[in-house]
Amino acid sequence: MAEPPRSCDCFVSLPPGSQEDYVIFGKNSDRPRDEVQEVVYYPASSHGADSTVECTYISIPQVEHTHAVVLSRPAWLWGAEMGANEHGVCIGNEAVWTKEPVNPEEALLGMDLVRLGLERGDSAWAALNVITGLLEQHGQGGACRENAEPFSYHNTFLLVDRQEAWVLETAGKLWAAQKVTEGVKNISNQLTIGTEISAEHPELRGTAQAQGWWSGEGEFSFTAVFSPDNPPARMEMAKQRYMGGTALLQQHNGSVTAEVMMSILRDKASGICMDSEGFRTTGSMVSILPRNPEVPCVHFLTATPDPSRSVFKPFIFSESMRPVSMVMSPQYGPDDPVRTQPRFQHQVDRKHELYKAHQMALTSPDAGASLQETMRYLESQCLEEIEAMLRGEIQGQELGDLFFDCVDAEIKFYQ
Repeated sequence: MAEPPRSCDCFVSLPPGSQEDYVIFGKNSDRPRDEVQEVVYYPASSHGADSTVECTYISIPQVEHTHAVVLSRPAWLWGAEMGANEHGVCIGNEAVWTKEPVNPEEALLGMDLVRLGLERGDSAWAALNVITGLLEQHGQGGACRENAEPFSYHNTFLLVDRQEAWVLETAGKLWAAQKVTEGVKNISNQLTIGTEISAEHPELRGTAQAQGWWSGEGEFSFTAVFSPDNPPARMEMAKQRYMGGTALLQQHNGSVTAEVMMSILRDKASGICMDSEGFRTTGSMVSILPRNPEVPCVHFLTATPDPSRSVFKPFIFSESMRPVSMVMSPQYGPDDPVRTQPRFQHQVDRKHELYKAHQMALTSPDAGASLQETMRYLESQCLEEIEAMLRGEIQGQELGDLFFDCVDAEIKFYQ
């Protein structure tokens, strides 16, 4: 079997780790090399009492109201690798394996749970309760890539809002969570919660004891009890990325900004910026969540692979959002190979306009120099406006089309 995608990294900085009174979130999504990641916006919506929502593989009951969300997602599925909602909640997920067996049957993907948490939770804690409740009702499982060869995993999540962050680590329907209120924290493809458990599944310890994984005496460490005896090689290799990410965060502890978070996501020496034969960083995201609720949150997304050669473009929720079709992939409806049975019997072209322009620019003779120059110029222009907005010099609603404008400018440069 070809080496599957097993790498992602999530980061958060809370004051006093941040330079300003902001919470800073970041994630690199490492996926199969040719997979296209799109950026999509869905407005807040109301739904009928008996309505359902069709996720990647299964349908579940819909709630009465869903929040507006912006998502960075593999174009073939319903959920998301990372995203934010109108209330300043950000979520990213990671693949992990535990002593609990992985469910090969189709259920909710971890990426479905990211989107559901954002659509239904108005705080990090509320989103965590959404995800754990849905895990209990529907479980997690199903193919995590657009391929007929089965490959599934459990998930960990980093959930962040303007005030706090939560690390949520799962093992089937079981889970443990750790609350983070200050400083810096990162997660990768491994369990990290030891004895510092802030919330947990009511049957977590009983199950561990019944399975013979824990004696029932002494301190209970989620990582020690639930980490697999023979972890996959990639899960072991992720320790290097995790330690590298921790070191980079500690290096900037007390001075983390959006620019610093972008530099961490672009770091190739640590492996955080992934570019290998089989898979690479296919999308990246950085968010500024001001503690002051009167100041809007700003979410930077690339919509293209390799953040070291991509532009982080700012997105701000506003009353008058318009879809940015240039970063939205083609739709194939009921004929999509994800929807037909058996699934994944053929491939379709999911490249969006920006992806194609970006890839074409990468193959040009002077790609390195020109892309670096463009990236720095576009980002500096956008960041200047963002900084002015955060200082109160211009109104946030004036920047509602900034994401569209930045994407449009990037495509025009490549042409």
